Amino acid sequence: MAVYTEVSPQEARALLRRLGLGKLLSLTGIQGGIENTNYFVSCEGGEFVLTLFERLTAEQLPFYLHLMKHLAQAGIPVPDPQADRKGEILHSVVGKPASLATRLAGSSQLAPQAVHCAAVGEMLARMHLAARDYGRTQPNLRGLDWWNETVPVILPHLQPPQAELLRAELAYQNHVAASSEYAALPRGPVHADLFRDNVMFEGERLTGVFDFYFAGVDTWLFDLAVALNDWCIDLPTGAHEPVRAAALLDAYQGVRPLTGAERSLLPAMLRAGALRFWVSRLWDWYLPREASLLKPHDPTHFERVLRERVAHPVPPP
Repeated sequence: MAVYTEVSPQEARALLRRLGLGKLLSLTGIQGGIENTNYFVSCEGGEFVLTLFERLTAEQLPFYLHLMKHLAQAGIPVPDPQADRKGEILHSVVGKPASLATRLAGSSQLAPQAVHCAAVGEMLARMHLAARDYGRTQPNLRGLDWWNETVPVILPHLQPPQAELLRAELAYQNHVAASSEYAALPRGPVHADLFRDNVMFEGERLTGVFDFYFAGVDTWLFDLAVALNDWCIDLPTGAHEPVRAAALLDAYQGVRPLTGAERSLLPAMLRAGALRFWVSRLWDWYLPREASLLKPHDPTHFERVLRERVAHPVPPP
Protein backbone atom coordinates (compact mmCIF):
# COMPACT_ATOMS: atom_id res chain seq x y z
CA MET A 1 0.00 0.00 0.00
CA ALA A 2 1.13 3.54 -0.72
CA VAL A 3 -0.20 7.02 -1.46
CA TYR A 4 -0.14 7.99 -5.13
CA THR A 5 -3.30 10.12 -5.11
CA GLU A 6 -3.98 12.64 -2.35
CA VAL A 7 -7.48 12.47 -0.86
CA SER A 8 -8.76 15.55 0.95
CA PRO A 9 -11.01 15.39 4.01
CA GLN A 10 -13.75 17.00 1.92
CA GLU A 11 -13.59 14.17 -0.60
CA ALA A 12 -13.63 11.56 2.15
CA ARG A 13 -16.66 13.23 3.75
CA ALA A 14 -18.51 13.14 0.44
CA LEU A 15 -17.94 9.38 0.17
CA LEU A 16 -19.10 8.79 3.75
CA ARG A 17 -22.28 10.73 3.04
CA ARG A 18 -22.99 8.53 0.02
CA LEU A 19 -22.48 5.42 2.16
CA GLY A 20 -24.42 6.71 5.15
CA LEU A 21 -21.50 6.19 7.55
CA GLY A 22 -21.67 9.46 9.45
CA LYS A 23 -19.08 12.07 10.35
CA LEU A 24 -15.40 11.75 9.40
CA LEU A 25 -13.18 11.59 12.49
CA SER A 26 -9.75 11.04 10.90
CA LEU A 27 -8.10 10.31 7.54
CA THR A 28 -4.55 8.90 7.50
CA GLY A 29 -2.43 7.82 4.52
CA ILE A 30 -0.94 4.33 4.75
CA GLN A 31 2.71 3.79 3.86
CA GLY A 32 3.95 0.52 2.40
CA GLY A 33 3.21 -1.65 -0.62
CA ILE A 34 3.32 -0.61 -4.24
CA GLU A 35 -0.01 -0.93 -6.04
CA ASN A 36 -2.78 1.31 -4.70
CA THR A 37 -3.46 4.44 -2.67
CA ASN A 38 -4.71 3.57 0.81
CA TYR A 39 -6.01 5.53 3.79
CA PHE A 40 -7.29 4.59 7.21
CA VAL A 41 -10.71 6.18 7.70
CA SER A 42 -12.22 6.59 11.13
CA CYS A 43 -15.84 7.77 11.20
CA GLU A 44 -19.01 7.52 13.23
CA GLY A 45 -19.89 4.33 11.35
CA GLY A 46 -16.68 2.52 12.32
CA GLU A 47 -13.10 1.91 11.16
CA PHE A 48 -12.41 1.39 7.46
CA VAL A 49 -9.72 1.31 4.80
CA LEU A 50 -10.20 3.51 1.75
CA THR A 51 -8.47 2.18 -1.38
CA LEU A 52 -8.02 4.10 -4.63
CA PHE A 53 -7.00 1.78 -7.46
CA GLU A 54 -4.08 3.06 -9.52
CA ARG A 55 -3.62 0.22 -12.00
CA LEU A 56 -6.74 -1.93 -11.89
CA THR A 57 -9.62 -0.73 -14.04
CA ALA A 58 -13.28 -0.32 -13.16
CA GLU A 59 -13.94 -3.32 -15.40
CA GLN A 60 -11.51 -5.55 -13.49
CA LEU A 61 -12.41 -4.46 -9.96
CA PRO A 62 -15.81 -6.13 -9.50
CA PHE A 63 -14.07 -9.52 -9.45
CA TYR A 64 -11.97 -8.56 -6.42
CA LEU A 65 -14.58 -6.63 -4.49
CA HIS A 66 -17.36 -9.16 -4.95
CA LEU A 67 -14.93 -11.98 -4.05
CA MET A 68 -14.25 -10.22 -0.75
CA LYS A 69 -17.99 -9.78 -0.19
CA HIS A 70 -18.58 -13.47 -1.07
CA LEU A 71 -15.91 -14.64 1.39
CA ALA A 72 -17.16 -12.31 4.12
CA GLN A 73 -20.67 -13.71 3.73
CA ALA A 74 -19.21 -17.23 4.00
CA GLY A 75 -17.71 -16.39 7.39
CA ILE A 76 -14.12 -15.83 6.26
CA PRO A 77 -12.58 -12.86 8.15
CA VAL A 78 -11.83 -10.51 5.25
CA PRO A 79 -12.52 -6.80 4.66
CA ASP A 80 -16.18 -6.28 3.75
CA PRO A 81 -16.68 -3.65 0.99
CA GLN A 82 -19.35 -1.12 1.94
CA ALA A 83 -22.26 -0.47 -0.38
CA ASP A 84 -24.10 2.75 -1.16
CA ARG A 85 -27.88 3.08 -1.14
CA LYS A 86 -28.05 1.41 -4.56
CA GLY A 87 -26.02 -1.57 -3.42
CA GLU A 88 -22.87 -0.55 -5.34
CA ILE A 89 -19.54 -1.47 -3.73
CA LEU A 90 -17.30 0.14 -6.38
CA HIS A 91 -17.12 3.91 -5.91
CA SER A 92 -15.23 6.89 -7.36
CA VAL A 93 -12.95 9.20 -5.36
CA VAL A 94 -10.78 11.92 -6.96
CA GLY A 95 -11.75 10.45 -10.33
CA LYS A 96 -10.29 7.04 -9.40
CA PRO A 97 -12.18 3.78 -8.82
CA ALA A 98 -12.31 3.20 -5.08
CA SER A 99 -13.63 0.99 -2.30
CA LEU A 100 -14.23 1.45 1.40
CA ALA A 101 -13.93 -1.80 3.36
CA THR A 102 -14.03 -2.69 7.03
CA ARG A 103 -10.71 -2.49 8.87
CA LEU A 104 -9.60 -5.75 10.43
CA ALA A 105 -8.62 -6.11 14.08
CA GLY A 106 -5.17 -7.20 15.14
CA SER A 107 -1.71 -6.72 13.67
CA SER A 108 0.64 -8.50 11.31
CA GLN A 109 2.82 -11.29 12.70
CA LEU A 110 6.16 -10.61 11.03
CA ALA A 111 8.10 -13.24 13.00
CA PRO A 112 5.74 -16.22 12.73
CA GLN A 113 6.06 -19.44 14.66
CA ALA A 114 4.62 -22.81 13.69
CA VAL A 115 1.29 -22.01 15.38
CA HIS A 116 0.82 -18.93 13.18
CA CYS A 117 1.73 -20.88 10.05
CA ALA A 118 -0.81 -23.54 10.95
CA ALA A 119 -3.51 -20.88 11.28
CA VAL A 120 -2.58 -19.51 7.85
CA GLY A 121 -2.69 -22.97 6.27
CA GLU A 122 -6.12 -23.73 7.70
CA MET A 123 -7.51 -20.35 6.65
CA LEU A 124 -6.10 -20.62 3.12
CA ALA A 125 -7.79 -23.99 2.62
CA ARG A 126 -11.07 -22.60 3.97
CA MET A 127 -10.81 -19.67 1.56
CA HIS A 128 -10.24 -21.96 -1.41
CA LEU A 129 -13.27 -24.08 -0.55
CA ALA A 130 -15.48 -21.06 0.22
CA ALA A 131 -14.71 -19.52 -3.18
CA ARG A 132 -15.60 -22.63 -5.19
CA ASP A 133 -19.12 -21.34 -5.87
CA TYR A 134 -18.04 -17.76 -6.61
CA GLY A 135 -19.66 -16.91 -9.93
CA ARG A 136 -17.23 -14.36 -11.40
CA THR A 137 -14.02 -15.27 -13.18
CA GLN A 138 -10.80 -13.46 -14.01
CA PRO A 139 -7.33 -14.83 -14.68
CA ASN A 140 -4.37 -14.21 -12.39
CA LEU A 141 -3.13 -10.99 -14.00
CA ARG A 142 0.39 -11.60 -12.61
CA GLY A 143 0.59 -15.16 -13.89
CA LEU A 144 2.63 -16.81 -16.64
CA ASP A 145 1.40 -14.56 -19.46
CA TRP A 146 2.52 -11.49 -17.51
CA TRP A 147 5.90 -13.05 -16.74
CA ASN A 148 6.44 -13.71 -20.44
CA GLU A 149 5.55 -10.11 -21.28
CA THR A 150 7.53 -8.48 -18.48
CA VAL A 151 10.81 -10.40 -18.41
CA PRO A 152 12.05 -9.00 -21.77
CA VAL A 153 11.44 -5.48 -20.43
CA ILE A 154 13.55 -5.95 -17.31
CA LEU A 155 16.34 -8.14 -18.71
CA PRO A 156 18.38 -5.15 -20.00
CA HIS A 157 18.68 -3.86 -16.43
CA LEU A 158 20.21 -7.06 -15.02
CA GLN A 159 23.69 -8.40 -14.59
CA PRO A 160 24.51 -11.57 -16.61
CA PRO A 161 24.06 -14.05 -13.70
CA GLN A 162 20.62 -12.62 -12.89
CA ALA A 163 19.57 -12.56 -16.54
CA GLU A 164 20.68 -16.16 -17.01
CA LEU A 165 18.66 -17.34 -14.00
CA LEU A 166 15.60 -15.37 -15.09
CA ARG A 167 15.64 -16.76 -18.64
CA ALA A 168 16.19 -20.33 -17.43
CA GLU A 169 13.41 -20.22 -14.85
CA LEU A 170 10.93 -18.66 -17.24
CA ALA A 171 11.64 -21.44 -19.76
CA TYR A 172 11.18 -24.04 -17.02
CA GLN A 173 7.84 -22.59 -15.93
CA ASN A 174 6.55 -22.51 -19.51
CA HIS A 175 7.52 -26.18 -19.77
CA VAL A 176 5.69 -27.05 -16.54
CA ALA A 177 2.58 -25.12 -17.56
CA ALA A 178 2.37 -27.11 -20.81
CA SER A 179 2.32 -30.47 -19.02
CA SER A 180 -0.72 -32.70 -18.51
CA GLU A 181 0.12 -32.93 -14.81
CA TYR A 182 -0.18 -29.16 -14.47
CA ALA A 183 -3.51 -29.21 -16.35
CA ALA A 184 -4.84 -31.63 -13.73
CA LEU A 185 -4.24 -29.26 -10.81
CA PRO A 186 -7.40 -28.08 -8.98
CA ARG A 187 -8.03 -24.39 -9.46
CA GLY A 188 -10.35 -21.56 -8.53
CA PRO A 189 -10.18 -18.04 -7.10
CA VAL A 190 -6.91 -17.52 -5.22
CA HIS A 191 -5.51 -14.72 -3.07
CA ALA A 192 -2.08 -14.92 -4.80
CA ASP A 193 -0.38 -12.55 -2.30
CA LEU A 194 -0.80 -14.15 1.12
CA PHE A 195 2.29 -12.66 2.76
CA ARG A 196 2.90 -12.01 6.46
CA ASP A 197 1.80 -8.39 6.15
CA ASN A 198 -1.55 -9.37 4.60
CA VAL A 199 -2.74 -11.42 7.59
CA MET A 200 -3.79 -10.13 11.00
CA PHE A 201 -3.39 -11.83 14.37
CA GLU A 202 -4.30 -11.19 17.96
CA GLY A 203 -1.81 -13.36 19.81
CA GLU A 204 -1.97 -16.77 18.16
CA ARG A 205 -5.48 -16.25 16.77
CA LEU A 206 -5.81 -15.30 13.10
CA THR A 207 -8.24 -12.38 12.89
CA GLY A 208 -8.26 -11.53 9.21
CA VAL A 209 -6.87 -11.74 5.67
CA PHE A 210 -6.77 -8.70 3.40
CA ASP A 211 -5.31 -7.18 0.20
CA PHE A 212 -7.11 -9.28 -2.41
CA TYR A 213 -6.12 -7.06 -5.34
CA PHE A 214 -3.80 -9.65 -6.91
CA ALA A 215 -6.52 -12.32 -6.72
CA GLY A 216 -7.56 -14.29 -9.78
CA VAL A 217 -8.41 -17.76 -10.96
CA ASP A 218 -5.30 -19.94 -10.79
CA THR A 219 -4.20 -23.23 -9.29
CA TRP A 220 -4.74 -23.57 -5.56
CA LEU A 221 -1.22 -25.02 -5.41
CA PHE A 222 0.29 -21.76 -6.68
CA ASP A 223 -1.55 -19.89 -3.91
CA LEU A 224 -0.22 -22.36 -1.34
CA ALA A 225 3.32 -22.00 -2.73
CA VAL A 226 3.19 -18.20 -2.47
CA ALA A 227 2.26 -18.50 1.20
CA LEU A 228 4.99 -21.07 1.90
CA ASN A 229 7.58 -18.84 0.22
CA ASP A 230 6.92 -16.09 2.75
CA TRP A 231 5.70 -17.70 5.97
CA CYS A 232 8.06 -20.67 5.95
CA ILE A 233 11.48 -19.37 4.94
CA ASP A 234 14.44 -17.79 6.67
CA LEU A 235 14.18 -14.18 5.50
CA PRO A 236 17.92 -13.33 5.42
CA THR A 237 18.84 -16.36 3.29
CA GLY A 238 15.59 -17.44 1.60
CA ALA A 239 16.16 -20.97 2.89
CA HIS A 240 13.26 -23.37 3.51
CA GLU A 241 12.19 -23.67 7.16
CA PRO A 242 10.83 -27.23 7.51
CA VAL A 243 9.07 -26.97 10.88
CA ARG A 244 6.94 -24.00 9.92
CA ALA A 245 6.31 -25.46 6.45
CA ALA A 246 5.09 -28.75 7.92
CA ALA A 247 2.74 -26.86 10.24
CA LEU A 248 1.24 -24.86 7.37
CA LEU A 249 0.91 -27.85 5.02
CA ASP A 250 -0.54 -30.17 7.66
CA ALA A 251 -3.16 -27.59 8.67
CA TYR A 252 -4.05 -26.92 5.04
CA GLN A 253 -4.45 -30.63 4.32
CA GLY A 254 -6.56 -31.03 7.44
CA VAL A 255 -9.19 -28.99 5.59
CA ARG A 256 -8.41 -29.88 1.96
CA PRO A 257 -5.99 -32.75 1.25
CA LEU A 258 -3.66 -32.23 -1.70
CA THR A 259 -4.08 -34.38 -4.81
CA GLY A 260 -1.28 -36.52 -6.18
CA ALA A 261 -0.56 -34.01 -8.93
CA GLU A 262 -0.36 -31.21 -6.34
CA ARG A 263 2.10 -33.12 -4.17
CA SER A 264 4.27 -33.88 -7.20
CA LEU A 265 4.30 -30.32 -8.53
CA LEU A 266 4.75 -28.47 -5.24
CA PRO A 267 8.53 -27.99 -5.80
CA ALA A 268 7.86 -26.49 -9.24
CA MET A 269 5.17 -24.18 -7.89
CA LEU A 270 7.45 -22.99 -5.11
CA ARG A 271 9.84 -21.92 -7.87
CA ALA A 272 6.93 -20.32 -9.76
CA GLY A 273 5.92 -18.33 -6.69
CA ALA A 274 9.48 -17.07 -6.21
CA LEU A 275 9.76 -16.14 -9.89
CA ARG A 276 6.47 -14.23 -9.87
CA PHE A 277 7.57 -11.93 -7.05
CA TRP A 278 11.15 -11.57 -8.26
CA VAL A 279 9.82 -10.37 -11.63
CA SER A 280 7.34 -7.93 -10.11
CA ARG A 281 9.90 -6.50 -7.70
CA LEU A 282 12.45 -6.07 -10.50
CA TRP A 283 9.80 -4.27 -12.51
CA ASP A 284 8.92 -1.95 -9.63
CA TRP A 285 12.60 -1.37 -8.81
CA TYR A 286 13.77 -0.46 -12.31
CA LEU A 287 10.54 1.04 -13.68
CA PRO A 288 9.03 2.79 -10.63
CA ARG A 289 6.06 5.10 -10.46
CA GLU A 290 6.03 8.29 -8.43
CA ALA A 291 4.25 8.20 -5.08
CA SER A 292 4.26 10.50 -2.09
CA LEU A 293 4.80 7.47 0.20
CA LEU A 294 6.57 4.65 -1.59
CA LYS A 295 9.31 2.22 -0.63
CA PRO A 296 9.88 -0.38 -3.37
CA HIS A 297 10.69 -3.86 -2.12
CA ASP A 298 14.21 -5.20 -2.58
CA PRO A 299 14.12 -7.59 -5.57
CA THR A 300 17.20 -9.51 -4.43
CA HIS A 301 15.14 -11.16 -1.69
CA PHE A 302 13.16 -13.26 -4.15
CA GLU A 303 16.24 -13.90 -6.25
CA ARG A 304 17.66 -15.62 -3.14
CA VAL A 305 14.41 -17.52 -2.59
CA LEU A 306 14.36 -18.72 -6.19
CA ARG A 307 18.00 -19.81 -6.08
CA GLU A 308 17.25 -21.75 -2.88
CA ARG A 309 14.19 -23.42 -4.43
CA VAL A 310 16.22 -24.46 -7.49
CA ALA A 311 19.27 -25.66 -5.55
CA HIS A 312 17.36 -27.36 -2.70
CA PRO A 313 13.95 -28.62 -3.90
CA VAL A 314 11.49 -29.22 -1.10
CA PRO A 315 10.45 -32.90 -0.95
CA PRO A 316 6.80 -33.44 -1.93
CA PRO A 317 4.58 -33.67 1.17
